[in-house]
Amino acid sequence: MEDTTKLIVGTLPPPRFSTGTLLEKDVDFCYGSYYNSLWLYIDTIHNLNLRYDNSEEAVEQRQQFLIDHKIGVCDIVESCERDKIDASDLGMQNIKLRNLIGYLKQHPTIDTLLFTGGNSKNGPEYFFIKHIKDYNIKLEVVSNNIPRIHQFELNSRTIKTVSLTSASGSANRAIGSMPLYQQLKNSNPNFTTFDFRVMQYRAFF
Repeated sequence: MEDTTKLIVGTLPPPRFSTGTLLEKDVDFCYGSYYNSLWLYIDTIHNLNLRYDNSEEAVEQRQQFLIDHKIGVCDIVESCERDKIDASDLGMQNIKLRNLIGYLKQHPTIDTLLFTGGNSKNGPEYFFIKHIKDYNIKLEVVSNNIPRIHQFELNSRTIKTVSLTSASGSANRAIGSMPLYQQLKNSNPNFTTFDFRVMQYRAFF
């Protein structure tokens, strides 16, 4: 889209999205995995009443949300190989990255990158930092609080990066150790890791 202002940057979909062997509640679209809750958070924030199945309507609902909110989606890994066929980012080998800086140059209205994961190895922020070294670009810290926010300059424009807590279930343990989550949990025993992400994502979606 020509008027896109935000770009969600992930790593790559689980292998079953390449083979077409989707689960019953998977949606054949970006972040469509039943085990990745990004769309559940967005659904909760905006009361979208999304479908969670293999239907065309489920895809169209998500496309329309992105269009309405001027949000694009891009996985930073173009291709990779795996010894073990699973969705773990750590299992990737022979990784080829997409030219994200090239995309940003082509789309001058984008001012924010939303990384769905922090700087852990083979996460989207980790790969982006690796990618921008080729352009002598460095991230400048704006906020070290979670989600961490950085910015960088590209062709006289400032682009912000936001490292959201991963939407995958594997990040729940990390959330549980965060002081802010523990504080909120102590105040309200019913507060969950799902609630924590909704609270965090709301500011950017």
